Amino acid sequence: MSKFRDKYRNNDVLLIDDIQFIIGKESTQEEFFHTFNHLHTSGKQIIISSDKPPKDIETLEARLRTRFEWGLIADISAPDYETRMAILQKKIELDHLEKYNIPRDVLQYIAENIKTNIRELEGSLNKLIALYKLNNNDVIDISLASEALRDIVSSQNNRKVTPELILDIVSDHFGISIADLKSNKRSADIANPRQIAMYLIRTMTEVPLKGIGIILGGKDHSTVKYGVEKITNEMKRNETLSNTINIIKKKINPA
Repeated sequence: MSKFRDKYRNNDVLLIDDIQFIIGKESTQEEFFHTFNHLHTSGKQIIISSDKPPKDIETLEARLRTRFEWGLIADISAPDYETRMAILQKKIELDHLEKYNIPRDVLQYIAENIKTNIRELEGSLNKLIALYKLNNNDVIDISLASEALRDIVSSQNNRKVTPELILDIVSDHFGISIADLKSNKRSADIANPRQIAMYLIRTMTEVPLKGIGIILGGKDHSTVKYGVEKITNEMKRNETLSNTINIIKKKINPA
């Protein structure tokens, strides 16, 4: 434990990604609480990311939640077109790819079609260059970009929305398992994502309430109906929930 403290308390800046994963880990939350206090008292910077704002991390200790809310809370959404273009141009600069003379219209093609995340955006650029080198092409043009990104663009535009896809993306978004979604666990960190999954399956597929219940481990019709109605009503007055569901929808159907 002393090594942990030395490692994380003797820094000018502490960055932690996906802080929601310390939920339910009491000893970790306890140690992080004291580490946070030490850094804050010392005037150090703390940067934390999570898939939801502090007030919506249900089982996070109250003393940690209040401390997280001391700072500036910023919503980081998927990059828009201009940002995607800037990311591509920056990658070319950082990776010294200027020698490939990639035309602006090719970068525009990538930015217009790859909208999900930065890793996929950068990966598409790498794939384009790899194909260029493999085929010994004279130039990089739209035709080559279309060939390089064909599978990615096709899968994004034609991906069929199924209950299985929705469960996979919901479970990944909230950091829980599909088995948890199908279980009878009633803790808020499981029950809320389960109801969101019910709502999304009902609104994005043709599966009836009874079918949704079967998919989610044998839940009865009334349980599913309650879950769908609860999310529908809460979205009208809870902007955070509404934004969360819109983010998940974009992950399910990026096109």
